[in-house]
Amino acid sequence: MAERADGETDAVLARGGELRGADLSERDLRAVLAGRPQEPRVFVDCDLTGADLREADLVEAAFTDCRFAGARLSGAVMDGAVWKGGTAAGAVLADAECAEAGFRDVDLANTRWPGALLTDTAFTGCRLTGANFDGCRGIGYAFVNCNLMLARLKGIDLRGRELTGLRMDEADLSGADLRGTVWRESRLRGAVLRRADLTGADLRGADLGEIGLPDTEWLRGAVISPDQATQLLAATGIRVQT
Repeated sequence: MAERADGETDAVLARGGELRGADLSERDLRAVLAGRPQEPRVFVDCDLTGADLREADLVEAAFTDCRFAGARLSGAVMDGAVWKGGTAAGAVLADAECAEAGFRDVDLANTRWPGALLTDTAFTGCRLTGANFDGCRGIGYAFVNCNLMLARLKGIDLRGRELTGLRMDEADLSGADLRGTVWRESRLRGAVLRRADLTGADLRGADLGEIGLPDTEWLRGAVISPDQATQLLAATGIRVQT
């Protein structure tokens, strides 16, 4: 479908339906997306770079291979929305409502989510390097096969989750609730875990990198492998021989 003229594009945005290949970059879309559409909004290969979508109604919207770099989505209502591919690097989603939304293979590097509602939100295969989730709300959110290097995840609640394929090198997990988590094929090299609760956490499937003596406090109550225990003892100057 060819790109529409602005008037027709705005009509589709208002009533809902599919937009394909539309250039909406740098536009203020707050007014046209303020109301509930007649049908869910569908965006395919659209450019929304730097667009203003604050408090937009995007309930059950679908985004496929779209570009949202630097977009403003603070307060947007995106419950049940589905994102596949594309990028939203640097976008701001403060206080956005994303309950039961799904993000798959999306570049979300350096996005900001303070106060966002993430109940049952799923991130799968996403690039989340440097993302800021401090102060996010909700329960049941999940990260699978995601790159969370340098992400800010202070106080995040992942209690009882199976965490697979996560790269959290140098991520800030200060005060995180990680009780009963099971880590598989994941990395925590250089992660900040001050005041994190790892009681009952199974870390045998996580690459912890160099474990120093100060790290023993946050490891209290966690399950580690014999190799990880040997490395920990070596850091204290104790040699283990078999």
